[in-house]
Amino acid sequence: MKRRDFLKTAAAATVAAGLPSCIGGNSGRHIYVNRSGKARMELEFFPYELQLKHTFTVSSYSRTTTPDVQVRIHFDGLTGFGEASMPPYLGQNVETVTSFLQKVDLGQFPDPFCLEDILGYVDSLSPGDTAAKAAVDIALHDLVGKMLGAPWYRIWGFDPAKAPDTTFTIGIDTPEVVKEKTKECAEQFNILKIKVGTPADKDMIAAIREVTPLPLAVDANQGWKDRQEALDEIFWLKENGVVMVEQPMAKERLDDNAWITERSPLPIFADEAVQRLEDIPGLKGAYTGINIKLMKCAGMREARKMVDYARAEGMKVMVGCMTETSCAVSAAAQLSPAVDFADLDGNLLITNDLFEGVEVLSGKLHLPDRPGIGVKEKTA
Repeated sequence: MKRRDFLKTAAAATVAAGLPSCIGGNSGRHIYVNRSGKARMELEFFPYELQLKHTFTVSSYSRTTTPDVQVRIHFDGLTGFGEASMPPYLGQNVETVTSFLQKVDLGQFPDPFCLEDILGYVDSLSPGDTAAKAAVDIALHDLVGKMLGAPWYRIWGFDPAKAPDTTFTIGIDTPEVVKEKTKECAEQFNILKIKVGTPADKDMIAAIREVTPLPLAVDANQGWKDRQEALDEIFWLKENGVVMVEQPMAKERLDDNAWITERSPLPIFADEAVQRLEDIPGLKGAYTGINIKLMKCAGMREARKMVDYARAEGMKVMVGCMTETSCAVSAAAQLSPAVDFADLDGNLLITNDLFEGVEVLSGKLHLPDRPGIGVKEKTA
């Protein structure tokens, strides 16, 4: 039997049984059929390895690639794009993401506008798998935005002119390499982000200061071990043009991070210490603000809730990203007019972006007026 005939036969049998069908589960392409025999939503996904322009080093690891899974949701002639990016510390990989996506049954929902019901159901499928959930969330938001004919920043009521500058990240390296990386990017951005958390922190900052006087943000990625030494370094960093600090010490050391925040001359943002909405109440007073990333919080739906909750608690907000294509970065950028800091450069760190989306013009995020998350596929 030919594959096309098999699919038709399998779909007909499922419809006769009155049950939703997922055809082609092993292929990464799921076609859902309703009781009338009409296709509703089609979920497609495939692995895609992101190639970094430079070796990326933080206080705990280095890498030259990032595993990724691309997601597409098709409905009524439109396609919503999503993706799951999986840096090592998330504890997720291509196998866990594809395994999760194979469980997702969109056929029980009449259309993509049932966002709350669909994403509530997706979230209920497992306690973790946030990157996989984010991929579905982003694709659905993109699809719904296209059906409405509007970008999500407009649907949410945000002014794109208020999108902030984005930082550009420079990983841990030798002073010579750091200087070269800084020379490559300094004229394109208004603020840089420096990975710190090793004994060589001051050497890196000094190397950058030989090249540019730009304001700096620093991210210790939990790398500092002694709170007094961390605080002393923060005072030194402030004197050298640093304007904010991310995750000084291990997320488990809440009291030590709170001690630093209370005494710090700079705002202290939680990164690894905050993943989802439920984490925020326990961080009030321990950090000045939070860094929201779609891959940590399961997507745009929860990210928007996190922004509103943090603001209600008087906390500052930052929106960040992993190494991602312009798909996920542009999705996160829809929130950028509502935040204090943006670190949305993941697409700029790779050589094989599949999309055109949010741009950085004179250091500032420029949100496209295209509907949904604002991306289009690049043409060969």
